[in-house]
Amino acid sequence: MKHYKLFKKFIIMLAGLFVLSISQAQEIQRQRGSQVISPEIAQNNSVTFRLYSEKAQSVVVNGSWMNRGATLEMGKSADGVWSAKTEPLKPSMYHYNFIIDGVSILDPTNPQAMRDGKRYSSTLIIPGEGSEFVEVNDVPHGALSKVWYNSPTLELTRRMYVYTPPGYQDSKEKYPVLYLLHGGGGDEDAWTSLGRANYILDNLIAQGKAKPMIVVMTNGNPNQTVAISDKKTERANESPAGGGPITMGSKAFPNSIVNDVIPYIEKNYRVLSDKENRALAGLSMGALQTQITGMNNPNLFNYLGVFSIGLQTEFGDTTTDLLKAYDTNMNVLKQNGFKLFYIGVGKEDFVYKGVELLREKLDEHNFEYIYNETEGGHTWANWRNYLSDFSQRLFK
Repeated sequence: MKHYKLFKKFIIMLAGLFVLSISQAQEIQRQRGSQVISPEIAQNNSVTFRLYSEKAQSVVVNGSWMNRGATLEMGKSADGVWSAKTEPLKPSMYHYNFIIDGVSILDPTNPQAMRDGKRYSSTLIIPGEGSEFVEVNDVPHGALSKVWYNSPTLELTRRMYVYTPPGYQDSKEKYPVLYLLHGGGGDEDAWTSLGRANYILDNLIAQGKAKPMIVVMTNGNPNQTVAISDKKTERANESPAGGGPITMGSKAFPNSIVNDVIPYIEKNYRVLSDKENRALAGLSMGALQTQITGMNNPNLFNYLGVFSIGLQTEFGDTTTDLLKAYDTNMNVLKQNGFKLFYIGVGKEDFVYKGVELLREKLDEHNFEYIYNETEGGHTWANWRNYLSDFSQRLFK
């Protein structure tokens, strides 16, 4: 009888502990919120986004596959999970944010994220034909280095990214060079973080679609030493090289490409240092900088690429001086010989009218160019595609 009473007490104690454990687990689960999976890509390429928030009043998704300013409203379930499902998306790389009661955040359950200047977003890749060229595939990979260099033109020590193709380190071969410029709000990190330039080149070179080349990606903001730097320069509002305020059309950065960047690369890397083996391309602000540099240095580059060039935009007209430069320099460009002038723009891009003006000017001078008009707008999905297409046309 004594043993029976002890056994009964032990069973009661275990039951109490079991109930306590359940209660504690429920409390922990309540504090953590419901476990959610986000993003979830379905077989038809639709995507479901989920976010746990008991107290939120409104949650929407803003994604790069949408029109500018558009959002997708999320609905709330009884367990506090907000969710929304997209229509099937085309294979590509996309970025998105949740907006909770007006505040933009990353997807807390998605470890993949990117930075575009001061903007951070979560990312996802829809697999399939159209996205393989930006993925990390089982191919030989080049090296990506962060290089500090002196810029006497800008009176700064600055940082740039340099991609060297697979086999560079073990060979004695010299390579052609693509100088690749980012857009407004970006920095030297943009073309690898958002543009996936190194993976694009890895994949194209492995497939024999692009020649092995070095790609140089420097910071197009002439008063900045390095990406997301807190340091303020003494020239916060003035350009030492171009004179006057620093603007997208300033000559400060183009001058530094010619006087600082190219000499550094040709001194420190095994490169083919003639016009036939140099290319220059950029997106948006970088496209404008490409034009300024190319117009003023017709003997330096055999290939120019402008993606979403902002000659005329909703922010104002910047065309006058640049279009006059075409009248002045077009014959010089022709006389120096020129292999490729490449223009890429989306049909919904807000710079589309400016691109039309540029094409009219080129047609007026009977200057040949390749024109790639695509769907979509001022987006990285387009710029990655333009880089892929442009790279396959170089140095051949």
